[in-house]
Parts: sequence; C-alpha cells; structure tokens
Amino acid sequence: MDIDFSEINYLTDPTWQDLHADYEQFLLSMTGPTVIDISGNEPTKCRVFTTLLHGNEPSGLIAMHRYLTEVLEQGKPATNLRFIICSVEAATTRPLFSTRFINGGMDINRCFGKNCSFDCHEEQKGYCQRASLIEQAVREVCPEMVIDLHNSSSSGPTFAVSSVVTTETLSLASLFCQTLILSDLTMGSIMEQNFSCPFITIECGGCQDEQAHEIAFSGVSQVASCENIGYIHQEKPVEVIYRPLRLQLKDQVKLSYAQHDEGYSGVTLKDNIECFNFGSAHQDEMLGWIDGNGLDNLQLIDKSGENVLEEYFYARENQLVCRHNLRLFKATTNKATAMNDCLFYVVKLSSIEI
Repeated sequence: MDIDFSEINYLTDPTWQDLHADYEQFLLSMTGPTVIDISGNEPTKCRVFTTLLHGNEPSGLIAMHRYLTEVLEQGKPATNLRFIICSVEAATTRPLFSTRFINGGMDINRCFGKNCSFDCHEEQKGYCQRASLIEQAVREVCPEMVIDLHNSSSSGPTFAVSSVVTTETLSLASLFCQTLILSDLTMGSIMEQNFSCPFITIECGGCQDEQAHEIAFSGVSQVASCENIGYIHQEKPVEVIYRPLRLQLKDQVKLSYAQHDEGYSGVTLKDNIECFNFGSAHQDEMLGWIDGNGLDNLQLIDKSGENVLEEYFYARENQLVCRHNLRLFKATTNKATAMNDCLFYVVKLSSIEI
C-alpha cells in the first residue's frame, strides 16, 4: 500500500454528511490521518483526543463518532475539541479494525520524539514524519489536556496510563476507570512527549468488547461537557500502580499457546493467560513453559536498561513461574501483538497503592 506520509486532513464542525451514517462509513471516507475541530463555548481553550494510533483499536473512533452524531447536536462542548484520527490506512485494511499497522509498516506509537534524520532507517522515516505531524496537530492548539484512546488486543478491565500522577490526571482517569498506571517506560509513544498539560492514555478494554466502546463514549462525553478539568469531582477513588515493565520475547524466539506442555520450542504461554488481566498471579504460580534455553528466551528491561527478569520470574524445571505475587496487564493470546509488542505488562503487587 502506498501511503502519503505528508498528508493530514482537517475538518471543522463537520456536518452530518461529512460524518456519514455510521463510524465505518466515516472511516472509509477518510484518505489519511484526519483532524476534526469542534467549536466550544470557551473558544480560548481546547481539549484534544487522539485515537486509532493502532488500526485494530476502534473504541476511540466509535466513541468520537457517536459523540459527534448523538451528543453534539444537543449543545456545544464546554471548550473547543480536537479529535485526531491517526492510522486510517491500517484501520481500513480488510477486515476493518483487524490490523495494528500495515504489513511491512511500523507501530507509529513507537515513532514519537525521534529525529528521522538520525534515529530511523529509510523505510521508517515516513512513520516518524507522520508521528511528527500528529504531534504538531496537538501542539498547535495549546491544549489544556490530551487523552489518547486505545484498546487491548484481548479482554481486560479499563485502565489509564500516565507519566505523572497529579490531581488532574487522577481526575481525568476517574471519568473512564478506577486504575491509573504510572509509567516511566521509554518506547517512543505519544504519551512520553511534553505538551505542557495533563496527558493520559486510556486502555478502554478489549477491542471487540461493547463495554469498551461504552466506556470510551461516556468518558469522551464527560470530558467534553466538564467546565473545569482541574476540579472534577471523583466519584470513586483511583488506584495507582507504579512503573510496570514489559515482558518480551528475545529476537527469533518462537511463541505458542497451549493448555498443557506440548514441548514446543521457545516460549509457550497458558492459553488462558488473558484471565490474569482480571486478577493477580500468585507467587510460585506457573504461567507457561520454556524450552532448553530457559529464561534466556525472555527479557524484562527496566528504566536503566537492565534485564531484571529473574527478580520477577524463575524456572521450575521447564515452567515459567512467578517469583512474587504479580499483577498482569494486557496479557493476550493475539500472537502478532504479543511478539511485536510484549507478552504482557507486569508489576509486583507491593508497587500498588490505593
């Protein structure tokens, strides 16, 4: 697929004709990344939402389209709004919303903050260019907050992620969920960029879960109508989880899923690994199996670049076992996502506060 990485389209206060009958038709009407500006009662302020950084994560687009077609006609939002729809080409790959990024492409949410001239190979520069355009589209409105809407590949509870914990980030998170993860990981994501305002990422739940779409819609609607984001009344307390790490396969390591040990090479995770998204994995609990290379199949890199895998897991014969009580996030049986991104995020339960 030929992609024009220099293209970004703008719509201002779109009509019902612009928005089409449903979100799928609307998506298919786009030729590339699209910015939608909505006029609010307070035009000197702007709130920004980004969505579809990954083409297989539809809740943000569904919520945005529903807000524009159902809620907006009842009255203007409290401030100007800007919606930025990013990886249109990936999202429109058939079947719709099945592709994280197009074949041979890159995860654009690993391309922010990079200098295309120095940090990227030639074939990667287009994705860095698009990341730069998206970042510019955020900055040019001097937002008072940014929310990046995502889905997990598999079912799981909704949670927020931020690089800081403040009253504003906790309040914004409370409109979507009851869990905020404080992350200091450096991956080239849009959340790591400094926009001089509160920024949270929302993982709305599984990409095929209707409840995830509802959560995204409710949150967008509440943020849009809120008069002052600095003084949002939190209906429920937000649990803060500190600094999770990403369990990843090393290069060229094979991945399988099974109910029992089948003797596969590389790493085999239990085929019900997604169940751990809803609870904890206990000390000495087995999560899967490893071949003769043992723990050397895996890596768990901390902020300083050290592989701290053995602080979290150990090998019991050929089993992958938890060394402590752990909390897992975004565990998935989507093999492509697990291999290209991570098997799951993990944190020791001692790193959780209420």
